[in-house]
Amino acid sequence: MSKNGRSVLVTGGAGYVGTVLVPLLLQRGYKVRVFDKLVFGDEGLSSIKDRIEIIQGDICHFDSAVLDDIDKVIHLAALSNDPTAEFAPDANYLINVDGTRQVAEACVQKGVSKFIYASSSSIYFSLNPYDGMLTEESEVNPTAPYSASKKQAEALLKEMAGPDFCPVFLRKGTLFGSSPRMRYDLVVNAFVKDAWDKGKLTVFNGGEMWRPLLHVNDACEAYINALELPDDVVRGKAFNVLRKNYRILELAHWTKYVLRDKKHIDVEVQYTSGVPPRSYQVSGDAFKDTFGYTPQRGISQAVLDLWARLEQGEHADFGNPEYYNITWLKLLTAMQGRLAGMGTILPELPKNILHTQQQNSESISSTPVA
Repeated sequence: MSKNGRSVLVTGGAGYVGTVLVPLLLQRGYKVRVFDKLVFGDEGLSSIKDRIEIIQGDICHFDSAVLDDIDKVIHLAALSNDPTAEFAPDANYLINVDGTRQVAEACVQKGVSKFIYASSSSIYFSLNPYDGMLTEESEVNPTAPYSASKKQAEALLKEMAGPDFCPVFLRKGTLFGSSPRMRYDLVVNAFVKDAWDKGKLTVFNGGEMWRPLLHVNDACEAYINALELPDDVVRGKAFNVLRKNYRILELAHWTKYVLRDKKHIDVEVQYTSGVPPRSYQVSGDAFKDTFGYTPQRGISQAVLDLWARLEQGEHADFGNPEYYNITWLKLLTAMQGRLAGMGTILPELPKNILHTQQQNSESISSTPVA
């Protein structure tokens, strides 16, 4: 891989977004290197592994050599939702803030200018949310670990911005849609899963919460377009990226309506959940004005696409913990200590015994039967 203006490093490139983004980058003529801890493996990239570089590693111990011959960076690697951040707030800070700093400082050292940061519209959430439309100019004061880490990372990157370093912050809405590294802990995807599995969608806190939503493919298009916009247009700027703001109850009924010819679905509304409701509406006008378009992929087609994939048996094993970030993280951390003490899970025969065993097996199989 050599510097030609078309070489991109995607951190976290084996995740839910990355496994959609990387093939799109290849289609656009980019050379792609993926840097990922591979907590979820690299199976989501299996169809293109021979066309990309994959480096397994941890952004908390980032080696600047990973950026050799790289022109631009899309930084996706992170703990990626509230439950994982709240499960391990210290690790969340180390990964989402200090890990981001390490990658950015390496970019400055290596002369990699364009740095697209995967921020989140959840940055607007606080325990006392403003009930109205929020823009990039609105004051943000997030209190939850995940949202706070996104604000802190944006702040440190903005401080680093200059003529030779161009960070861009995409504050994406809640994602939905199919991915090779599938997730069912995102609201639209979860509704489709529950419609298929239970025939019932459960909505908490009366479903009054607002969410900005964005199809995963539209998120990937935004990342690629951010790479290609002039530095002076986007340097140090944040952009809300969304298709539309939805109330959760509206979203449940819309999912039910889209699937009306597929299955009878009930919507159950509960008015408590035990956790504070997260609610915020954001404006996408700045993105539209700068990028020149509005994301177009809506809920209906995504729901039907997910349903069709389930009919084909794709990602239909809903008990698989890998589909739920917090479940998988808890499982891995629980097993980490046990594995350290156990060593190899299943014993392996020493080579001399294995060779003798194979010889005996061959001898038995060649003995004539009377």
